[in-house]
Amino acid sequence: MSPSDTPASATDSRRRLIAPITSFSIGAIAVTVLFAIGAWQRRWIADDGLIVLRTIRNLLAGNGPVFNAGERVEANTSTLWTYVLWFFSWITGAEHTEYVALWVALILSVSAIPLAMYGTARLYGRSVTGPGVGLLLPLGAIVYIAVPPARDFATSGLENGLTIFWVAALWCQFLAWARRRDAEPSRRTRAAFLALAFTAGLAPLVRPEGAVLGVLVLLVLFCSPIGWRMRLAMTAVAGLLPVGYQIFRMGYYAVLVPNPAIAKDASGSKWEQGFKYLGNLFGPYTLLLPVILAVVVGVLLAVLARADRLARSSSESVLPSSESAGSSSAVETYRDAAIPDILDDDEPESSRDRLVARWSAFSRGMQSQRTVVVTMLLAGLILGVYWLRQGGDFMHGRVLLTPLFILLLPVMVVPAVLPDTVRTRSGQLRLAAAVGIGLAWGATVWWGVSEHSKVLSNSPMDIGRDGIVDERRFYVTNMGNENPILASDYLDYPRMRAMVERIDELRDTGGIILPSGDYDQWYVAKLPDTMAAGKPRQVTVYFLNLGMTSMNAPLDVRVIDQMGLAYPLAAHTERLTDGRIGHDKNLPSSWVIAESGGVTKGRGLPAFVSRRDVVLAKYALTCPETVDRFASYKDTWSFTRFRHNLLQAAEFNSYRIAREPQYEILRCGLRMPDDPPKK
Repeated sequence: MSPSDTPASATDSRRRLIAPITSFSIGAIAVTVLFAIGAWQRRWIADDGLIVLRTIRNLLAGNGPVFNAGERVEANTSTLWTYVLWFFSWITGAEHTEYVALWVALILSVSAIPLAMYGTARLYGRSVTGPGVGLLLPLGAIVYIAVPPARDFATSGLENGLTIFWVAALWCQFLAWARRRDAEPSRRTRAAFLALAFTAGLAPLVRPEGAVLGVLVLLVLFCSPIGWRMRLAMTAVAGLLPVGYQIFRMGYYAVLVPNPAIAKDASGSKWEQGFKYLGNLFGPYTLLLPVILAVVVGVLLAVLARADRLARSSSESVLPSSESAGSSSAVETYRDAAIPDILDDDEPESSRDRLVARWSAFSRGMQSQRTVVVTMLLAGLILGVYWLRQGGDFMHGRVLLTPLFILLLPVMVVPAVLPDTVRTRSGQLRLAAAVGIGLAWGATVWWGVSEHSKVLSNSPMDIGRDGIVDERRFYVTNMGNENPILASDYLDYPRMRAMVERIDELRDTGGIILPSGDYDQWYVAKLPDTMAAGKPRQVTVYFLNLGMTSMNAPLDVRVIDQMGLAYPLAAHTERLTDGRIGHDKNLPSSWVIAESGGVTKGRGLPAFVSRRDVVLAKYALTCPETVDRFASYKDTWSFTRFRHNLLQAAEFNSYRIAREPQYEILRCGLRMPDDPPKK
């Protein structure tokens, strides 16, 4: 029996676990409960959160994954979020899908916090179980939950909760894989490895830009020493769902990405607006302070970890061979601390041997906790830079929450070790580090308490000049409802009740409902007595606020928007250079009147719509590429249509038209009509 296996040693080890487990448990429970309370107090379903529920209504009604029956348009950015909500709506039979979205989002958001903290605690497990008293203190978790947008979007009906839960689960699986570096291959370890690959492969289904994190993780796994059979297996497991769905998307929707990505030109560049968005999140809450503290603590922990590795490696190298053979804990420490030298005593003779040896050493190094941490931090930085380049979003803080969450993962909890002695240099260093970490933790708690209830300084009734708004506060103020959840709650929003009344008036005759400047009125463009071939006589609502509009309208009413989230014609227009971020496409009403079969002669057009523009728009819609695009999502779906869509998806993804009908006619190369109306 080795000294480490004696009953006294085992008892001492158990005692050393009490402090870290207790401190972690108290911190995790406190942070999770506070986040749950804050999220519940601010519970709501956003207008954009209602958009996905229209698709779910169509799925439950048997119309397929569409926003409007008969039009194959993917109006939701997160594929996985759509089908998660559909599943729970179907399994529960809930009358109000809004409550399904609320509870699923809340549970996933709240669960992500302790899950991420648990993964980080495992990262530091060894450092807090040595001599002395080790504590695990929540740090990054406090920073995240204290930011008001994190609590706003913990419900909201959007996929933020699903996204951070997926990130937390991937973090835990990734770290667990790194800890199994020296484990003997078994059925259990292979299953865990493939489960990790499957989770990473879900990335583009969670959010398209999430592929950045998923691909980086899969690259690390692919380069690790697993053998070609496992590489093929992980590729199949990781790609099964995303590749399968991508083929379905191309054949069904005829594009490469969800329609909102086209509507918002997700590959565009607006750096100046992106930095405004960053300042809009960091400025009101002095968020730079806790971020700097977290960075300092992270650097301090990295330095301590390196010092420990060097110390363990040095002490291991001087152990007598018999002692080294008898001490399993020393061997495990050495294995975790450094990559074993796989080279023979003699330098390989050929360059090929040297290359193979270097690749083996590199591959072996992939399966380490350091690689995991670096990979996650790199992904978080890339995602943050992507959103800066894209220009951010119109919702305060929303799209930066995930990069922030990822970057905080290594410090979700931090270890503070009070050494059993300060007579050694190592003990003094640990004490100084513990004091520094304790001060940073105290300052972060103080910041969280003082900043958690702050709001943006601009009036909630107005959208600022930068186009960014506190979305929840805006709707709460405009409707006088602290917790708007049901679509019917949004009937108190300007124009909504009047829209419902207009729909009822037009159910028999059909018509195109357009917004007016009056909050109690809507314009109507009439349909002709005899509709053109292929044009149904139905009610069409054309409005920017797509969620509240579509959820307060029956499924046989067509709901489309000027920006193009659910309307490909608008989505395929060019981005307005100076448009509001997230709303920088705006299709003129003449297009939707022409496309919906509205009148072009006599009376029936609102006064602000030019009959000339409608006639020109109707003619511009005969552009062959545009005709093909409409056929791709409106024609009856068949194998032939699937094949055509599959081949044309890349072309349609980049297809753009001019906003003004006369310019579109010129762009397409059509001949201007001989005698268009003058007005």
